[in-house]
Amino acid sequence: MTATSTPMRMGRVVLTVHDLDQVADFCQRAVGLHLLSREGDTARLGAGNTTLLELRRDTAARKRNSREAGLFHTAFLLPTRADLGRWTQHAVENRVAVVGASDHLVSEAIYLSDPEGNGIEIYSDRPDESWQWHDGTVQMATEALDIPDLLKSAAGTAWKGAPEGMVVGHVHLQVGALPAAEAFYAEKLGFEITCRYQGGTFYSSGGYHHHLATNIWNSRGATPRQMPSTGLTDVEIIASAEALAVIRQKAGATLTDPWGTPISFSAKES
Repeated sequence: MTATSTPMRMGRVVLTVHDLDQVADFCQRAVGLHLLSREGDTARLGAGNTTLLELRRDTAARKRNSREAGLFHTAFLLPTRADLGRWTQHAVENRVAVVGASDHLVSEAIYLSDPEGNGIEIYSDRPDESWQWHDGTVQMATEALDIPDLLKSAAGTAWKGAPEGMVVGHVHLQVGALPAAEAFYAEKLGFEITCRYQGGTFYSSGGYHHHLATNIWNSRGATPRQMPSTGLTDVEIIASAEALAVIRQKAGATLTDPWGTPISFSAKES
């Protein structure tokens, strides 16, 4: 089981920013994404030949408030634990400011924010045979991350930027209310609810621990976003032909969640 072997998975995330140069530099220098193309006010970054993050400059866009709906974090999934160990060593050596580090039982994760406050998670999955499931829900927690052991996994090898195979594993959103979020992401889009924390719901396609998450920790009662705004501008979901047909029958090729964030769909390569 991987994040990309499922009927639906995450594609690229689009952010609107005020300072394209600063954010693009941070994503390359701190996160390790490679600049794949830059045309005017748009920069595309990713791993291998795959765009994972698209940045669009709009200096006139309203600055998003951290308590409104939108992005909580984009989670970049590394292929192996050793890759996460190499990234962690890179972060230590280059004094990359992090805001958290957690063992979630199904994964190990480190958190940071870009210069405009967009949340980022860098993580690797634990082997799926170690995930504990009960009645369709997976056991997750937020425990202390064993940083020394994680660093050992790098075996002295250096971080050389985002490796091919790095993907957007999941996208975590701030929403105004969980019932409306569950009605949209589970009932309308067809994701399964795999876990509930206090104030948060996690969603998956095909048995992954989660591709999407929604929480009200900072945004309870948030109303629809006033666009254009900095922050999250589009979330791409890549779906199998069967899943895509169902979604398009219900909602068309593009739609917005209850808080105005556009969700777009594209076909999964067979």
